[in-house]
Amino acid sequence: MKIGFIGTGNMGGALARAAAKCGAELVLFDRCAETASALAAELGCRTASLEELTAACDLIFIGVKPQVLPDLLAQLKPLLPKASGATWVSMAAGVPIEKIQAGLGGAPLIRIMPNTPVGVGAGMVLYACSENVTDAAKAAFLSVLGEAGKVLALPETLIDAGCALSGCGPAFVCMFAEALADGGVACGLPRAHAKLLAAQTLLGTASLLLRDGAEPAALKDAVCSPGGTTIEGVLALEEGHFRGTVMRAVRAACDKAKKLS
Repeated sequence: MKIGFIGTGNMGGALARAAAKCGAELVLFDRCAETASALAAELGCRTASLEELTAACDLIFIGVKPQVLPDLLAQLKPLLPKASGATWVSMAAGVPIEKIQAGLGGAPLIRIMPNTPVGVGAGMVLYACSENVTDAAKAAFLSVLGEAGKVLALPETLIDAGCALSGCGPAFVCMFAEALADGGVACGLPRAHAKLLAAQTLLGTASLLLRDGAEPAALKDAVCSPGGTTIEGVLALEEGHFRGTVMRAVRAACDKAKKLS
């Protein structure tokens, strides 16, 4: 199976790197030829024109921004007859399957929402399929993205909600990590040590949640000794409406995603 990537920027490039790990044959295209060529040299694959890519590939990832998508679909329209057997994968935020399929002549389409940690193989990829995606195409898609992290199927009606959590979440988590480090610096820690402590604490805690399947509240309670230091810090967070603020951030991001669609 040949896998094409139209758009090799941050997210398209990260997914191409994941695909390369599973031994797939890759073909790359980007409006900026230098970007595609640099990634092709890194991954040991080839670049091609848009026409060559669509004719050659069985699974084609569209990694362009939503505002660029209409122009790309217009360029693809005359090329679609040569790509009649391809399954397409779109990562354009906020653009529903129905709208993209209309531009692809009804071709099978998988809509995905990856997040930035796919670049280190620890990402979260949400996906929804059009009704005409075959089991074989879906299996190939899952095999490719298995190297990117965890993959979760969602009804398309929930993709915006999932995007608000896992897609926007890295920004929220980084803000929390920065605040943790700043707190450490305020207590006298050198900046480099504070950043390391914050990052490793987030990584280790996330690993515990994934390994044990424990409820976050249970892990929190295990750290909170009666009258101890942790519960004092938890009280400060509650006084600052920490949980409510985080919930409102996710909801605000979800509302924005729905407006985009």
